[in-house]
Amino acid sequence: MIRVLIVDDQALVRAGFRMILEAQPDIEVEGEVGDGARAVDEVRRLRPDVVLMDIRMPGLDGIAATRRLTDAGVPSRIVILTTYDLDEYVFDALAAGACGFLLKHVPPEELVHGVRVAAAGDALLAPSITKRLIEEFAKQRAPVRAAGTDLDTLTEREREVIRLLARGMSNPEIARDLKVGEATVKTHVAHVLDKLGLRDRVQAVIFAYEVGLIKPRRFLTASPVRGRRAPAASPWQWTSRSGAQGTTSGADGPTVNGTDRPQKEMPHGK
Repeated sequence: MIRVLIVDDQALVRAGFRMILEAQPDIEVEGEVGDGARAVDEVRRLRPDVVLMDIRMPGLDGIAATRRLTDAGVPSRIVILTTYDLDEYVFDALAAGACGFLLKHVPPEELVHGVRVAAAGDALLAPSITKRLIEEFAKQRAPVRAAGTDLDTLTEREREVIRLLARGMSNPEIARDLKVGEATVKTHVAHVLDKLGLRDRVQAVIFAYEVGLIKPRRFLTASPVRGRRAPAASPWQWTSRSGAQGTTSGADGPTVNGTDRPQKEMPHGK
């Protein structure tokens, strides 16, 4: 049984997610809270398998709550919930330790699939959205650490793999580009994650941009775009630490709470 905690400041969103998830025979909603501070306490108390964490909440936001839980070594898998596909705070949440993110208006089957993927220990991301988001906001940051320090532990082939991975390529695409088998690519990905101390491919992509291994493309919009929604039928992809992958395609569906509400603005600097 997959145990889930829902964290969102809107009661209707929490109720909608609970209704969808509790209809599944393998998922149990352990509880729901409306702010980050209570979320930290409840996660420590309940130790759920998966936490669905709203990124923007009053008081302690989803980023700070995720960072506190990650720093405390809590094993729960945190999936960030966001309204917009290009949300400047998602990058920070992924860097803080979230295993991926879901858009709030995904169809019910995508929400259920995301919970199962996260519970299995895999990273949940939409490749096109994640790549655009990380490129968009990485170019506004200075590298956080010297590129040579960690990269020196990688072989030349492993460096090639992380470069291609960071460009959004799947294992089969990397295998074709390097003219090797998929099993070999999976092995290289696992070695990269282990050597760099990274949790999953999401963290590997962030690392590649932060150390300057990949340069953000200049054709992207120069400033954050808050109101851009992702296509409802965009494909979602899961990836494991070993590099195994799977995809699922969403269909058009209503929002969880029946409305596309404007998202609250969050003060910069949080």
